[in-house]
Amino acid sequence: MRNDFSDKLKRKMDEYVHLVYKLTRKFPKEELYGTTSQLRRAALSVILNYIEGFARQKKAVKQNFWEISYGSLKESKYLLYFSLKETYITQKDYKKAIKLAEEIGAMLWRSLQSIK
Repeated sequence: MRNDFSDKLKRKMDEYVHLVYKLTRKFPKEELYGTTSQLRRAALSVILNYIEGFARQKKAVKQNFWEISYGSLKESKYLLYFSLKETYITQKDYKKAIKLAEEIGAMLWRSLQSIK
């Protein structure tokens, strides 16, 4: 059962990071080393830290990686909002990304609560 939940969460995280990469391909070239890079790194950090934490045996270490993952998710959500306000992404794309981020956040929060 636990692996089904984790697999579903990883699939959503994978979808999220690929969506972010797709959206940032349209960002202005002058943002390549700014918002584009920061948003991509934050989105990628969500899944990478989750996977690394999942592989750890000690609860405290696992919790630390998952908290970093959760923090990166929050960072990426703000960067999506920033990108919307700067008109780098459309309202439709923003809503799609945020909906997915909210689903991930709820599942990640549940995972964090389960190891406390």
